[in-house]
Amino acid sequence: MSQNRNVSPDDPSKLDKRQRFLPNNRYFTICIYAVTVILLGALIIRVVMTPFAVTNGIKRVLNVLMPFLMGVLIAMIMNPIINRFCFLMEKYLKIKKKKVCRILASILAYVLVLGLILICIIFIVPQVFSSITELVNSLPKMYRLTTDFFNNLQQHFPNTDMSDIQKAVNDALPNLISTIRNFASDIVPAIYTASVSIVQWVLNAIVALIVSIYILGDKKGLKKLIKVILYSFVPENYINGSIQVLRECNNIFTNFMVSKALDSLIIGCLCFILMTIFDLDYAVLISIVVGITNMIPYFGPFIGAIPGFLILLIVNPWKSLGFLIMILILQQFDGLYLGPKLMGSSVGMKPLWIIISITLGGKIAGVLGMFLSVPIGAILVYLFNLLIDRVLSKKNIDRDKI
Repeated sequence: MSQNRNVSPDDPSKLDKRQRFLPNNRYFTICIYAVTVILLGALIIRVVMTPFAVTNGIKRVLNVLMPFLMGVLIAMIMNPIINRFCFLMEKYLKIKKKKVCRILASILAYVLVLGLILICIIFIVPQVFSSITELVNSLPKMYRLTTDFFNNLQQHFPNTDMSDIQKAVNDALPNLISTIRNFASDIVPAIYTASVSIVQWVLNAIVALIVSIYILGDKKGLKKLIKVILYSFVPENYINGSIQVLRECNNIFTNFMVSKALDSLIIGCLCFILMTIFDLDYAVLISIVVGITNMIPYFGPFIGAIPGFLILLIVNPWKSLGFLIMILILQQFDGLYLGPKLMGSSVGMKPLWIIISITLGGKIAGVLGMFLSVPIGAILVYLFNLLIDRVLSKKNIDRDKI
């Protein structure tokens, strides 16, 4: 007892081992789980109570990160193109050094893509603006043609009462013309706003392009960084599985974006060729809209067909009907043959989940969110299926027999 009284409390080396703090992995794990559950609960409450504030916060974060996200997206799309060029150079040009081959392939890929974009800007964009200007200037003529069309219908079908339809058209078209004229009077502020947006998009595109070049140039370094992070925070038994999962997620996203972009380009070109053959007006403008909106699964064909149908309906109702038939055949060709050939099973999502993904993506990030929602949703579905398979395997349950 006397020895215990003489021990100084400031000397930890002389304290009884039972009085020291001993770390316990079990209690530490429980604390981590508790903190995680509390944070997730707080996040869920926040989303439920203030959904619009959360959505606006996500939009602000995405706007700040947009150039870097675009850079990552460009790098992921350009990487398979560069790999293909590398393969062709090694096979036909007999370039042995992989570093030199990759540098040359990267330069060739970027020059090719930027050249195509420049050609579009030089040749296609002026035609689009010309079509829009012609469309606005021809509105009074279209109004007169539409009125004559209903008058001719009334003469050919005298027993049919078309007064209600004609009244609705007569009421709608002047309002449309008035709206366009009001817009024309406010064209200077609109041009200023559009110019600011264009400058911002150009700056974001330049930053994204630089980011993509750095990502592709330091590809090995980024891979090593990812492995270092995995080895630092992931148990050693799960390292190989984690790398395989990340590789599969990258393949899902890249395959979808490249395949869908090629699919949309082909559909846009076919639409232009068919519209030119059948002598339909505004072929360039409508084909670009059809090609771009085709990037959105399920909704894209309808979104792209509606503007073209409305434009042609004002110009010539019979041509608009032919346009609808043409788009229907074109989309059937895309859905039944071209899409499966190019994309295969790169998405692997049910239609319901695709619709949900597009709706949520559009709400969060607008048109860009609609484009990216499907591959991101496919990755989440893939990860969820892995989790389900793992849980079922622990319970010795065969998923196919459920």
